[in-house]
Formats: sequence, C-alpha cells, structure tokens
Amino acid sequence: MISPHPELPAEVVIVGAGPAGLACALRLAQIIDTHNAAHPEAPISKDGICVLEKGREPGAHLLSGAVMDPGALRRLAPEFATDLAALDAVPVHDDAAWFLSRRRAWRLPITPPPLRNHGNYIISLQKLGAWLAQKVEAAGITIFSGVAGAELLWTESGRIAGVRTDDKGRDRDGQPKTGFEPGSDITAPVTVLAEGVRGSLTEQLRKRLRLEGKIPQTFALGIKEIWELPPGRFPAGRVYHTLGWPLGNALYGGGWIYGLPENRISLGLVTGLESSDPRLDPHALFQIFKTHPWVRQLLQDGEMIRFGAKALPNGGWPALMPLAGEGWLLLGDSAGFLNGQRLKGIHLAIESGCLAAESVFAALRDRSPARLGEYATRARQGAIRRELWPARNFHRAFEHGMALGLARAGLQWIMGGRDPFGFAPARPGYQRMRPLAEMRHPAPALTPDGRLTFDKMADVYHSGTRHEEDQPAHLLISDTQICATRCAREFGNPCRFFCPAQVYEMAEQSDGSRQIHLNPSNCVHCKTCDILDPYQIITWAPPEGGGGPDYQGC
Repeated sequence: MISPHPELPAEVVIVGAGPAGLACALRLAQIIDTHNAAHPEAPISKDGICVLEKGREPGAHLLSGAVMDPGALRRLAPEFATDLAALDAVPVHDDAAWFLSRRRAWRLPITPPPLRNHGNYIISLQKLGAWLAQKVEAAGITIFSGVAGAELLWTESGRIAGVRTDDKGRDRDGQPKTGFEPGSDITAPVTVLAEGVRGSLTEQLRKRLRLEGKIPQTFALGIKEIWELPPGRFPAGRVYHTLGWPLGNALYGGGWIYGLPENRISLGLVTGLESSDPRLDPHALFQIFKTHPWVRQLLQDGEMIRFGAKALPNGGWPALMPLAGEGWLLLGDSAGFLNGQRLKGIHLAIESGCLAAESVFAALRDRSPARLGEYATRARQGAIRRELWPARNFHRAFEHGMALGLARAGLQWIMGGRDPFGFAPARPGYQRMRPLAEMRHPAPALTPDGRLTFDKMADVYHSGTRHEEDQPAHLLISDTQICATRCAREFGNPCRFFCPAQVYEMAEQSDGSRQIHLNPSNCVHCKTCDILDPYQIITWAPPEGGGGPDYQGC
C-alpha cells in the first residue's frame, strides 16, 4: 500500500526553531563550511539539513523573562553585541532582590550571588529567535515555518527514522477539507529534538523508550505581561526579583521586573506546579501579585500590551533523561537544561545546540550514527555539567517551604551543591495534589478591573493567539468520563484553574450532569494541562502548524 504521506529524505531534521535548535543548525553550518574550505575534495552538503518550526515564523512561540547570560551566544555569533537593537537587548546595570509581605516590600541588603546579573542582557527571546533564524537561513539551512512535528517515525528495529509533519486542512472531525495536504515523512538518520519544555515528540520518545532521570522532572509555570510605563518610571537595564507574597511559604516560585527599552517592562511570576491544592491558579496569583502596593504604584498610569505563559523544567541535574540514543538527541528545555538557582536557561540551550552540532557533524562525516553519543558525554562532562551540578539540589531544598528552603539553598551554595539533610523520595507535581475535601482555606480570588488586573480571556487576546477554528482538537483527553465523575468529585476539575487560557470548562447538560468542554483555540501552548492533570489523561499535541500565540516583542 502506498503511504498517503510523501517521503522527503534528509540527513538531519531539527524539530524546534528556538535557541537550542537554531544554535544547533547555525553551528552545524559553520562547522561544515570550515570543513569544506579545508577539504574541497570531500565536501559535505547542507541541503539535507532542515529545521521544523510549528509557529507562524521563528520566534512566534518563544517566551521567557528574559535575562540572558551572553557567553554561549558570544561564542556562536560574536556579532550579537553590535546588533543589540535587533534583539531588543540592553545590558543589566542594576539588580536587586526584594521580599514582599501582603502590604510591604523590603529590598534585601545583599543580592544573592546567583541573582547578580551584571554582564548579562535583558532581551526579547522572540527577537533572538528571529535574529538567529535569519543567520541560519543565510548559512544555507532551510527552516520550514508553520510546520509541526506530529509524530516520530520508527524503523522495524526500533530506531528513530525521522519525523512525520502535521496534516493541513482537516476539519474538527478529522475529515479532509478542500485544499487538504497530508503531512510529509521526513526521513533522516539524525533527529534533533529541540521543542522546548514538554515537547510532544520528546514525550513520545520518553514513553516508548521509557526514558527517565534519577528523579521525576518537575515544572513551574511562568506568567508574563509586557507593560508600557510613563517615561523614567523604571529604567532599561534594571533587574528586580521578588519572593514571598502572594506565593507564601508553601509555594515555590517568585516574581520578576525587568526594564526594557522604550519605557517598557517585563513583569512576571513563576509558580511551581507541585501544589497540594487542586485549585492552584497561577494566572490568578499573578493578577493578585500586581495588586501589591509596591507593584501597583509601579504600574500606575501604565498600559499592558502583551501577555504570555510558558512552563519551565526545574528538576535540575538529577531529573535529566538520557540525552542521546540511536538517531536522536535532546537539547535545551526538551532535555531539562535550566539553572533554577540562577533563573537562566537560554545560554544552556545555545550551548547544548553547539555541542550537538559537533556530534552531528562527526556522525555525518564518518557516516557513523554512533558518534551522536558523544553529545551526551560532552554535555554531562563539560560546561553544562559545570553549571548545573552545583545547583543540582536547589529546587528540592524548597520541598518543605520557602523559609527552610532559603536556608538550605544558602547552605548548598557554601557546600558546592551538597545537602547534608537528605530528601524524601521525589514525586512529580501532579501526584502531590490532595482531594478538594481536604482544603481548609478558600482559594485566592480576585475580580479583575480591566486596567491593572485582567481575566484570562483578556490576556489571551494580548498573546496574539490564533488557531484555525475548524480543525481537530489538539488537546486529547483519553477518558472524558473521568472528568465528569471521579475528577469532579475528588479534585473539583483542577484544569479549570491551572490553565492560564481558560481552555477547560465544565458545561451543564440537559439532564443536569456536567461534561468537560474544550476551547482549544484559546491555548497558548504552555503545556500545563499535560503536566499537571492528576490522572495524566490529557495529552497536548501540536495543532495545525502556524497556530498558537504570537509573542511579538516578548
């Protein structure tokens, strides 16, 4: 039988045009150019290398704080320092940490060493992605924008053989519409997964090969708004981090305020996705964060202009899965490369892309897929390990609350990452959720005013999110009866709370029962539902390529 999916042979397919995937592509092009100049008799072609990006254009789905350590980017593309305007970048000149109570704010007398950012840059990650993509295409490597990786291809022997891309033009029932185009089978001996946190193909790989770290990966959700303030209110290049209210002692996380050019700020809150309360609502907590008198005064007479939400991996070094195998590699957030102690991951994504490129080149040159394993060795023995190993226990230090966590984190800093007190067995966040009946305090509540605070739909509008309405739902629930019965009874349907985009609702039926109702067109691709659903029956799959948020300037 002839496959309905046309086959496109390639040498290397890189899934994801974020910092990791683009760094891998650019560094690979650089190495090939150097090789071809030195060995014109045995050139290596770049024609068989391609990058898949599910966003409408590179950078559209990229979101972070973001303060970047420039070391890895400086090695990859030293010219970035002369092109800061294209990155919306500004050097950090002032940083501080603040502790918030309900009504007051105290500036810590000393900024903790991991949060000192002099020498780093506040940037737009979206613009960094667009800038790197231009360099990748100028180097001769093709980027397919608006094309999602739908599933991995496998050989009969169980080896990855490439990626099948998404179909274009199916209706909500899965039937072909006019102009339907089937996805393509991009076959390649090397598949690089750089999808970002909780990537759908990475999850397919993890489940099929049963890949796990020493401890389960844990996650947090970052909620972010860009505000335009009156001139002179908050200078570009200033970095503030906050801890305390409204997260209190029990929740892991904290806030940030970063000064951007043109009188704008990046304002956000990171909330750990491991609360015992099934009513955890990170979006509501962020809105409450803005009502603090200190933050409210900062935002007075300002205007919110952009919104975004993104999960991040914070399990650290012990949660890393195997990084490479037969025909595949994991980069950046897909691998879990985030330094939670420093709140930095962009430079690690770029570093991992460069390391992967060196191993991919060796595999191409020698026609030896086994050489891909050198990437894992370099990542686990080189600069990435030197960065993450001292912070290996940082997140777990907070398992009994912020107060004790700060003390343990300080001790770890002194002891090079060691923690003499030990830890309870690690559990993923969704397993920590307790029944709704055990909750003794009301959930935080706020009525948005539309000026300082906003409801979820208003923020989704400011994310630029667009999806083709008539397409199959990309949020797959394997058993909706659990939602209507067991989950409603035990946890009160927590997806209604933890989703920052109001995708999940419980709708009344004519017989008085309630059924789950999805609004997939609202989805901002944060992956929280896939991560935190207590029954693990929700699977996030990529929608038709080109759909999703548009994080211009974020």
